[in-house]
Amino acid sequence: MSYLIQGETGQWEVVIGLEVHAQVISNAKLFSGASTTFGADPNAQVAFLDCGMPGMLPVINAECIRQAVKTGLGLNAKINRRSVFDRKNYFYADLPLGYQISQFAHPIVGEGTIILDLKDGTSREVGIERLHLEIDAGKSLHDQHPTKSFIDLNRAGVALMEIVSKPDMRSPEEAGAYLKKLRAILRYLGTCDGNMEEGSMRADVNVSVRHPGEPLRTRCEIKNVNSVRFVMQAVEIEAMRHIEVYEAGGIIEQETRLFDSNKGETRPMRSKEFAHDYRYFPDPDLLPLEFSEEFVAEIQAGLPELPDAKKARFIGDYGLSPYDAGVLVAEKETAAYFEAAVEGHDAKAVANWVMGDLFAALNRTGKAITESPVAPENIGKLVDLIKDGTISGRIAKDVFEIMVETGGEPAKIVEEKGLKQVTDTGAIEKVVDEVIAANPEKAAEVKGGKEKLLGWFVGQAMKASQGKANPAILNEMIKKKLLG
Repeated sequence: MSYLIQGETGQWEVVIGLEVHAQVISNAKLFSGASTTFGADPNAQVAFLDCGMPGMLPVINAECIRQAVKTGLGLNAKINRRSVFDRKNYFYADLPLGYQISQFAHPIVGEGTIILDLKDGTSREVGIERLHLEIDAGKSLHDQHPTKSFIDLNRAGVALMEIVSKPDMRSPEEAGAYLKKLRAILRYLGTCDGNMEEGSMRADVNVSVRHPGEPLRTRCEIKNVNSVRFVMQAVEIEAMRHIEVYEAGGIIEQETRLFDSNKGETRPMRSKEFAHDYRYFPDPDLLPLEFSEEFVAEIQAGLPELPDAKKARFIGDYGLSPYDAGVLVAEKETAAYFEAAVEGHDAKAVANWVMGDLFAALNRTGKAITESPVAPENIGKLVDLIKDGTISGRIAKDVFEIMVETGGEPAKIVEEKGLKQVTDTGAIEKVVDEVIAANPEKAAEVKGGKEKLLGWFVGQAMKASQGKANPAILNEMIKKKLLG
């Protein structure tokens, strides 16, 4: 999808790569047995290793390894059966070890791909460079005391997967689509909950610009962006900053920056470090990580149906458009709801109700689809009531609202509220005659050639019947009476 920015010196292309830190779903940390539960009191989940006590040795959590391999397989990536844990050395108050255990030259997962689903219905591939495992740092708290900073080490040692894309994205929309698809894959796999608000998934955004066809120019990295919307905003703002600097005759320095969503700007954090600044070397307390082909095959055999495969199935089995299928598979819970609702019913109609009225109701009430007051099978039943002529599409909207309020079954609501569609031609004819008799001037205009007014008569007759008249019969009868 073309996204070029017109500047004074010509068109500019944006080049984007993302480094996503995804917290591994595991009961314990990567190298200690401390809990990873979110929301605990400060420093309540800290083992001796996590707080840098001397003499403590790391022990690999096998579940974290399985989760990383599972994620690599879900990204169609190369699984490296031999990888190495390194020490990434730097000092910070919330890193009591004085180094981060990470992977550098030999990561657990190599190159892979993600397919983006874009709003115009098209798709495109973005390359994955690598996925490596590392431990998280603690958290510095600067708002608890007027003159002191506090340290919470609950996060220290938590397993992170750093998933590094290739610089293949070319627009804010593509960056947003990448994050959404990656989050969907992680959630389907059950390897990360993707909750950006709680910090269990966050992105470092690399941005540069160039004139189309030029080699890559200097990039800047925007650290720890915690929402899809903010990633897209940060890309746009940083790209414009680069263009303004270049067109004013300046140069871009490689550096790390922070995104201020309130001010709508990025600002310098530090000059960008290179690998040699961290003095990486293999962790002497950890042997190289090696596992068998059978280990990988066992994980592969247990993979769930992932978003791309499910999307293809929805298109093939249910005749949905690529866009509709993409929306419905974006969250595992939504896909499951749709499949429960669609069984034995009109797939396109069910999809429209789920993506339209149901999504709107859930958004209005602040509920997740797993908390929906409308059971999925009742969506299918509602669609059937419209299809067999029991109720009109307009009455169905009213029935649906009652379903949202009460959780009721549609047929019972229609019966109790007396909402059944009127198909008795005699009753409909009576309504039509009354409407025409009450509006002789407009009737004359229709007969004189102003056929656009037919719709007005249909609306008035539908209103007079309280929405119960069969629309097809009503339309035909009005045409017959006014046009002969």
